[in-house]
Amino acid sequence: MPVPIPRQRAIPAAEGGQAHALPAPVPTSPDVAAHHRPTEQTVGTGLSLLVIEDDPAGSLSVPELLDSAGKPIRIRTARNLTEAERLLTDDVHCILLDLALTGAGASEDDEDELAMLKHVLRLAPRHAVLALTANGDSETGAEAVRVGAQDYLFRDELDGRLLSRAIRYAVERKRADAAQRQLTESRLRAQENARLERGLLPTPLLDGSPLRFAARYRPGRSRALLGGDFYDTVRTPDGSVHVMIGDVCGHGPDEAALGVELRIAWRTLTFAGLCGDELLSTLQKVLEHERADDEIFATLCTVDIAPDGRRAGLCLAGHPSPLIVRDGRLAELLPYENSGPALGLLPNARWPRRQVELGGKWSLMLYTDGLIEGRIGEGKERLGQEGMVEMVRRKIAAGLRGDELLEAAVNEVRDLNGGDLTDDVAVLLLDRDR
Repeated sequence: MPVPIPRQRAIPAAEGGQAHALPAPVPTSPDVAAHHRPTEQTVGTGLSLLVIEDDPAGSLSVPELLDSAGKPIRIRTARNLTEAERLLTDDVHCILLDLALTGAGASEDDEDELAMLKHVLRLAPRHAVLALTANGDSETGAEAVRVGAQDYLFRDELDGRLLSRAIRYAVERKRADAAQRQLTESRLRAQENARLERGLLPTPLLDGSPLRFAARYRPGRSRALLGGDFYDTVRTPDGSVHVMIGDVCGHGPDEAALGVELRIAWRTLTFAGLCGDELLSTLQKVLEHERADDEIFATLCTVDIAPDGRRAGLCLAGHPSPLIVRDGRLAELLPYENSGPALGLLPNARWPRRQVELGGKWSLMLYTDGLIEGRIGEGKERLGQEGMVEMVRRKIAAGLRGDELLEAAVNEVRDLNGGDLTDDVAVLLLDRDR
């Protein structure tokens, strides 16, 4: 048996204003109620109550009601659920249902005494509902609240002040419940999206390689884990290490999805043995088939490092050239002459592969333009590649390496910009220390 809910405890004790009962009952005729239906100009200026009751004896008298601001609460009366459905417009805030009501709305075989309440809750899921029970029947009232009503009142104890407070309480409780439900749904969606995006970020496959890998990724979209920037690193069976980084123009979820497709295609093609111009030409075909608009393009930088780690092949498709730090030398950009266009711009483009000598010990940093296009201070000046090279030189001189170097570089770029960067930022580092 449900534990009865004390009616007085269910109504807030503190109210912003006092409302007093007035002896005059409201009109009960549906025609009169419809005549007093609020116009568009009055919607939202006060509370509206829909009373659903059928009292042949006329013993149910709803007093005139005032809201917390002292304005009259507009009242409509329906004799059955058919009339209630007609009168239940968006400007109705609360429903007062007499649980003794019988008639259409419930199955003939349904002996549930709360069948009418359940029907009203299905009919008006966004409205607050007050249940009206027989005097002293707290058990039925408590069950009505459990089913979905916001509160219950005793039929023989209605007065203006009590009912006014109950209406305001029910409306606010319904709003709070709706807000909490929306918040919970938003959190669940955010958690699901986070799990999905986290699963789409790459896992470097470098088993057996002496190279050390580090990466930092910050999407420009608010509350996102994934942007249009993408990267990946794999080691093929011949011992070569392949690394790439790219940037799809734009910052929305469509661009993020396209970046994931290109990254997965790159990994697949790399394991299939494609490299250089052949690989990039195939990636361009993937982009052309998957993009939502013909104007969408993607920049890309690929590096394939020989098994001995001392030399590499470099291809640039409209992308900034990597930065290299060789043993005993200052950080500098790799040569970027004769680079090809971004993917998706020219149908018959070619991307020459340039041989680069790396040396014995080196660090190779690949990045997207989000790292170099942030502003410096309040002016229009950008950090640029030269500014980035100088910044990295300072960090290395201070003894920073690996993850610490990337973290410090990204944080300084953000600080120079005066806050979060609007563009996606991806930066990764490969180190060979022997």
